[in-house]
Amino acid sequence: MTETNIVWHLHNVTKKNRSIQKKQQPCILWFTGLSGAGKSTIAGAVEQKLYEQGHHTYLLDGDNVRHGLNKDLAFSDEDRVENIRRIGEMSKLFVDAGLLVLTAFISPFRSDRRMVRELVGNNEFIEVHMNTPIDTCEQRDPKGLYEKARKGEIKNFTGIDSEYEAPEQPEVTINTAELGIEECADVIIDYLKKNRIIFEYKE
Repeated sequence: MTETNIVWHLHNVTKKNRSIQKKQQPCILWFTGLSGAGKSTIAGAVEQKLYEQGHHTYLLDGDNVRHGLNKDLAFSDEDRVENIRRIGEMSKLFVDAGLLVLTAFISPFRSDRRMVRELVGNNEFIEVHMNTPIDTCEQRDPKGLYEKARKGEIKNFTGIDSEYEAPEQPEVTINTAELGIEECADVIIDYLKKNRIIFEYKE
């Protein structure tokens, strides 16, 4: 039930003020892809480059968030939707703070990613599809999750017994089977430069 006695309070310092101060266009860099596709690794490399260039960032990682904010959620379809909803609302707050927020989540459903896109303004959601083939992801299997899923020890595992809906029109597509970490990070940094995300605030 929606509470009717809650009113949004406007403050003097706005997103525009914070963005001008930080000399950047705030946005969400949403990394999506299968487990082992390189989401956290590439997001971390991009954040490192942005930090070294003097930009203001925050990285939200799927596993880390499930240790705190979302530790009450499992991996059913319903819990996955709620997981992304919470992350989307938190990312929206970071954007309002004028930050470049990087998120590394499998986020398997298009509808959930679209929901987050609709939370923020135009050009404030950049979908980065980590389009690494499942064979490569499974060969890496850094956490041993694919092996457990194949044995039936893990249920609702994306790519095995739970569907991954690939983005239809992502802003950036990366295949870590073809490019190294630095090359992948440079592709994203180049996109941000080309679109004036990390140089100036767009009126």
